[in-house]
Amino acid sequence: MRKVHFLIVSALMLSLSLVAPNAASAAAIGPAACGARVGAAAATAAETTTVWMAGDSTMANPSATCPVGWGTEFDSLFHSNIVVNNLAVAGRSIQTWLYEGNVTSTIGSNGECVLNSTTNSSRWQQVLTGMKAGDYLFIQFGINDGSTTCPRHVGTARYQELMTMMAQAALARGAHPVLLTAVAAITCSGSTAVKNRGFVTQTFAAGTATGAPVIDLQTLSVDYYNSLGLCPNNGDYTSGPLGQFFCNDHTHFEAYGARRITRLVTGALRTQKIPLAGSLL
Repeated sequence: MRKVHFLIVSALMLSLSLVAPNAASAAAIGPAACGARVGAAAATAAETTTVWMAGDSTMANPSATCPVGWGTEFDSLFHSNIVVNNLAVAGRSIQTWLYEGNVTSTIGSNGECVLNSTTNSSRWQQVLTGMKAGDYLFIQFGINDGSTTCPRHVGTARYQELMTMMAQAALARGAHPVLLTAVAAITCSGSTAVKNRGFVTQTFAAGTATGAPVIDLQTLSVDYYNSLGLCPNNGDYTSGPLGQFFCNDHTHFEAYGARRITRLVTGALRTQKIPLAGSLL
């Protein structure tokens, strides 16, 4: 009887030793499992792509009801793996956006605004510091740059040089620059909306020099204005299709107009087969 009891107890102890890990085994399993969870979280964070946006008021997030920049709702059109950082600022040329506070009101002998220094603005430094491989940099200027006076004035050669430099900075970090011509204001020639922005040739030249895709937003916007029949008009921005699209000027957008321009940009991402289009909703 004692022999039978001994055999039963031995069998039970053997079973328990197979099921329950010893302290050393438990210690090894615990940290490894925890590390796997942390690793998975880190991998998810690493998969996030940031779209950096550099531009003027026609792209910028609003500070009032109107104007509203087309970049305002860009983020909402993508899956959660895309994060949009809209750093566009009203009233900036490409040069004042890059070198805020260092562009003087004096025009030099070369026809360009004199710089106190080439110290980066905080916003450009933020891009340079935070931009990682796989990110995107959208660049759209060309409206304020056409000013004849400094500090906003930028000549065509200087404009091309700065846009090329920005695109190259993105490429050097493994990111993808996307260049855009300036979105058009509404200007009519009879019943036809016409183009009214400069620096188009320079934007395409910067694209050619760096291999960056160029979205011709001026052409896209003018064609869209014509499809809506916004010309001719009596300049009344308080009612009708014109008032729905634009603020009380011919340049800036109401929220509705901004959303329509955003759709032109996302449509171009698809038609030009820019890889970011794969993350659109």
